[in-house]
Amino acid sequence: MTSDFSAARVHLERAYHYLRGDDETSRSACEALDLLIEAVAEAQHRRSEAEVLEFPRPARFADRQ
Repeated sequence: MTSDFSAARVHLERAYHYLRGDDETSRSACEALDLLIEAVAEAQHRRSEAEVLEFPRPARFADRQ
């Protein structure tokens, strides 16, 4: 099963929107959500590891002698 990062990001951003209070708890929660939203956004746009293929190289002139 793969994660749905875009859906998770929407929910985190919505939670951030609901925490509009000026109290310390709301500000702390928003700071924590900022970090989570950033991590999820990075994961959402991360490219998968590509497999590197080695191509045969032509022999150099010095190697032929």
